[in-house]
Amino acid sequence: MPSLVTPVIPSGSLNASAQPRLPIGGDVMLRPWQPSDAAAVARVFQDPTIQHWHLRRAESENEAHEWIEQWRRAWDSETACHWAVADAHDDGLLGRISLQSVILVGGQAEISYWTAPEARGKGVCSRAVARVSSWALEDAGFNRLELGHSTENPASCRIAEKTGFGLEGVRRRALLHVDGWHDMHLHARVREGC
Repeated sequence: MPSLVTPVIPSGSLNASAQPRLPIGGDVMLRPWQPSDAAAVARVFQDPTIQHWHLRRAESENEAHEWIEQWRRAWDSETACHWAVADAHDDGLLGRISLQSVILVGGQAEISYWTAPEARGKGVCSRAVARVSSWALEDAGFNRLELGHSTENPASCRIAEKTGFGLEGVRRRALLHVDGWHDMHLHARVREGC
């Protein structure tokens, strides 16, 4: 069935080249995931804060390796874009940032992230969100990015506000966490000048 609209991001636009490395200042780099990151991912997912706000946990390094392979394949299929947030000097893992639920026709995606315990409180996450948002809206041609978080997570709300994601509303009982149903804030940024 033919489409009535021209896709905002034509199929093949993202995966026509290798996933970019995105520098953030001199000390942090967003880079594609590597199989060697599996041990660090498994370690981070033992953190109680990560387990509180996420829906999955890594039972082993092998499971983390499988996730990384899925994240890497998502670039090729243009269904998501996942980056490791890494120390630019020693390549140590600081976190993860991704554009998920990519809809090429509408140029839309959901931004998500986590930060390793030792990197929290240093502005790493907000810098990563700002950098990926800039790349998506200015370079890759996305039209809209959404950011959702539990209303019980003020740290994520501060990141959304700090990086220009305006609050659009509350999605009531939208996500089931291990401790029950959570209302979710919906924030968004759109490409300017369109």
